[in-house]
Amino acid sequence: MLEKLGFLQVRQRGSHCQYRHPGVRGTTVPFHVGQDISPILLRNIALDIGLRVQEFPGPK
Repeated sequence: MLEKLGFLQVRQRGSHCQYRHPGVRGTTVPFHVGQDISPILLRNIALDIGLRVQEFPGPK
């Protein structure tokens, strides 16, 4: 989803990937197999990239 919004994965350390947008915004996303991202962490990622949770594109 972040890549569809123009973010690029700039590095990965362990199971955490860092994404940056050409404008300066960035966020870190954990990728743990078999685990969902908690609503609190999802809200923090949304704030990091300048979106409200309601603006997050849902699954299609």
